[in-house]
Amino acid sequence: MIKKVFCLLLLTSCFVLPQSAGNSGLAFLKLGFGSRNVAMGDIGSVISNDASATFYNPAVLASNSSSEIMFMHNEWIQDVRTEVFGAKFSLWGIPLAAGINVATIGDIEVRTKPGDPISKFNADYFCGNISSGFHLVNNLDFGFSVKYLYEDIYIDESQGYAFDFAFKYKTAIDGLTASAVIKNLGSMTNLRNDGTKLPSDFRIGAAYSYPLSDSKFLINAGTEFQKYLPTDDVHINVGGELVYDKTIALRAGYQSGYTAKSFTGGIGLVWGGLNFDYAFAPYSYDLGTGHSITLGFRF
Repeated sequence: MIKKVFCLLLLTSCFVLPQSAGNSGLAFLKLGFGSRNVAMGDIGSVISNDASATFYNPAVLASNSSSEIMFMHNEWIQDVRTEVFGAKFSLWGIPLAAGINVATIGDIEVRTKPGDPISKFNADYFCGNISSGFHLVNNLDFGFSVKYLYEDIYIDESQGYAFDFAFKYKTAIDGLTASAVIKNLGSMTNLRNDGTKLPSDFRIGAAYSYPLSDSKFLINAGTEFQKYLPTDDVHINVGGELVYDKTIALRAGYQSGYTAKSFTGGIGLVWGGLNFDYAFAPYSYDLGTGHSITLGFRF
């Protein structure tokens, strides 16, 4: 029970405690999207190349014309679950992507005194977004996302909006790209007495893709600097994957600056237009291990 309350505090800061100047809520927006990105230290802003770009870096949509759908199930810690759906497509020649992200903490007990709980409730969170990207000049692409946000905790609910803005630059070095993203700029209506501050997020970094000569192996690697604007949190995320014959991938990553997590890992399998990705993220302090599975289909 204590750990579930801890998870609830992670996902929102204004229900139990007053909102202070340095806090932010809706932490489900900080969880990774797409098991490939999660396995590589959550470096999706520089490494995402599929429908998960709608959650990380919509500028990717400008140069990625394939259509795709993806579904991700994430078993986080202490019965926290997220379900993510993403789709990438083109409409009237305009590259578009849409995403849905739902998070739930179930069976939270209501107590006013020691003994049996009075009742139980769920905390539910929702984010729906639509994204697009286009070429600016030369090798520079720009993308943006518009988000609708909703949270429901016990008898209180709140809603709001947010925007993401992103750039991706293809450098003169073959296989090397640079990206900059700012996410979750917006506001929420009051949840009971206070409005939740969004976890506005700035990331900048680079990725490099290197095919090993005379073999079927490919190395993709990236690193990014991450800063949550409402807080003092600063993180360095690094990760990479070794891909064989565009069929199987081994992945690993590292995230600095977190109290309870650091290393991540996972695998990926591709068969025709279908891909399967798995990621795990162990947490310390007996919080458990996060597991995520993603299925995607390109057509």
